[in-house]
Amino acid sequence: MKKKLVVLTGAGISAESGIKTFRDSDGLWEGHDVMEVATPEGWHKNQELVLDFYNKRRQQLKEVNPNLGHIILAELEKDFDVHIITQNVDDLHERAGSTNVLHLHGELLKVRSTQNKNLILDWTEDLFTGDFDANGNQLRPHIVWFGEEVPALEEAIDITETADYFAVIGTSLQVYPAAGLISYTPSTTQVFYIDPKPIAIPNIRNKVETIAKFASEGVADLREKLKSI
Repeated sequence: MKKKLVVLTGAGISAESGIKTFRDSDGLWEGHDVMEVATPEGWHKNQELVLDFYNKRRQQLKEVNPNLGHIILAELEKDFDVHIITQNVDDLHERAGSTNVLHLHGELLKVRSTQNKNLILDWTEDLFTGDFDANGNQLRPHIVWFGEEVPALEEAIDITETADYFAVIGTSLQVYPAAGLISYTPSTTQVFYIDPKPIAIPNIRNKVETIAKFASEGVADLREKLKSI
């Protein structure tokens, strides 16, 4: 029986593939105020701006590739039951070969009905005003915006509660509820924390091994540490 490795990933791992994150530029995401392009209020205020923003992100995604960090996590499935819980909306984990990926904040290559949150469609091209579901309702990016519930959270908690090992990679542990997942690990679970500028993790009862490196290099270290356990 393979040991269960649960991995929480954030923007840091995608950044190494060339995908920018708003937290790197003073609250701006590709030059836009996140409140304008990543909130329900922004959507209602200027739908065209929001659609154009995510169209550009969707096109950018086609120009980047998984990096070594993504690839090593996929390769770890040979020896571990790997479950990736990601805050990222790109598909780089899947393209690297990971087979168990849960997206907490939605997916860039999907859209959903504005009237039925469960009506979700694969979507690889631009999305425009006038693109409707079968019932005539406007489609929107399948992204969990600030202020919206996180539908996948309960499943993420269930996965975390059965982890033998838990790794945190490329996330500041500042975005909730994702950052709170670590508190659901069993007390016996070994935690690995990979970040070039690690912070103290408050109120954690687990043994934590910190790897103060960028994602790709840190994941390579993680692989060697797991081999030696």
